[in-house]
Amino acid sequence: MKKMPRLTHLIVIGLLSLLTNPCWAASYSLDQAHSSIGFSIKHLMVSTLRGSFADAAGTIEFDPTALETFKATVTIQATSIDTNNEKRDNHLRSADFFDVANHPAITFTGKSLKKNGDSYVIVGDLTLLNVTKEISIPCGIQGPIQMPSGGQAIGISGQTTINRKDFGMAWNKSMDQGGLVVGEDVAIDVNIEAHQQ
Repeated sequence: MKKMPRLTHLIVIGLLSLLTNPCWAASYSLDQAHSSIGFSIKHLMVSTLRGSFADAAGTIEFDPTALETFKATVTIQATSIDTNNEKRDNHLRSADFFDVANHPAITFTGKSLKKNGDSYVIVGDLTLLNVTKEISIPCGIQGPIQMPSGGQAIGISGQTTINRKDFGMAWNKSMDQGGLVVGEDVAIDVNIEAHQQ
């Protein structure tokens, strides 16, 4: 019997290994009904204004045994901003802030996932007002778990802070006794449930 060439033999072994031990991550879709992307910012130097975005979609590739395969893409429709005040929301949609007419989407692209004790850190690019900055999001990841309806689900909860001026969102007013009407630091709070595709 003729021997198989060494290179062909190695390729066959590699293919069999991939089939029996797949190294690609599972792909999950953000479940908008059970997810929230919120923010908070100081107002008049004394109170905290909170809001959220109602329209977000995205996919996450995650394997707890192979963190190097992690990827994430999330797109938020800026016009879906909600602070429970229509007049304020319309101002936030204007060119003073999110300028939704020219920049309708906010995007985040997760590039890596690192273990940090019992939690994780997601590193990725946030694009807002056509400005892209790398940010880190310390987070917890729950799952994968089996859903009653079949398939698997994961949960990601994380918080980070950005300076809105870094993205060109500079509108403000000075107060008579010093200080600014709107803070510059924005705390972002992410709670995502994602279902396996």
